[in-house]
Amino acid sequence: MLLARSILKTHPGVDRPAIVKRIPSPKNRCYVLDLGANVDCTAEHLYQFALMGSALVEALEGKPEPRVALLNVGEEEIKGNEQVRLASRMLAECESVNYIGYVEGGDIFKTIADVVVCDGFVGNVALKAGEGVVELMIGMVKSMFNRNWYSRLVGYAALPMLRKLRDLVDPSRHNGASLIGLQATVIKSHGNAQETGFLSALEQAIFEAQKGVPEMINSRLDELI
Repeated sequence: MLLARSILKTHPGVDRPAIVKRIPSPKNRCYVLDLGANVDCTAEHLYQFALMGSALVEALEGKPEPRVALLNVGEEEIKGNEQVRLASRMLAECESVNYIGYVEGGDIFKTIADVVVCDGFVGNVALKAGEGVVELMIGMVKSMFNRNWYSRLVGYAALPMLRKLRDLVDPSRHNGASLIGLQATVIKSHGNAQETGFLSALEQAIFEAQKGVPEMINSRLDELI
């Protein structure tokens, strides 16, 4: 990430690039940033992440005025640390962003917001905790269907639906997170990704390069910053 930032440079007005990823969901899509590029963030950084996330969703989804929220320990205005509360006030005063307030961790998967903003420490912990839960559930389902011949028969009958569910939530099939705020496309792959994961990351890079996502984001940022 440091090499990418050194070579490609950030967009004017952006202090730090951020890692963003779409969270799998059967309905609306939710993009979360930062997922680990910036462990310590100021309110200004969170504010910039919100602008970049909003611009990204507009570019990728063609969705006007995407809903932007800050990840917090509660929905009340008094909750959270000083950086989060200050960023909330800054976003509330920004007419260019459709800021809807705070959301909690579980709300990420309910797609209450189109963009959820947090610092890289919180985002990375939330992401890996979610991946761990998915792996746990997949293992538990496999164990249940392998108990006896009857459970194996039921599992065989349910195999098409189970495969669809696996494709929806399996982290290896959604590998590849965008490092936005730079002048060109950068995709970060998971450290333990296998062939399927690397393919997913490469496909994401090709898609963003062909669509000109960095240029679209930067063009939108010129209007917002």
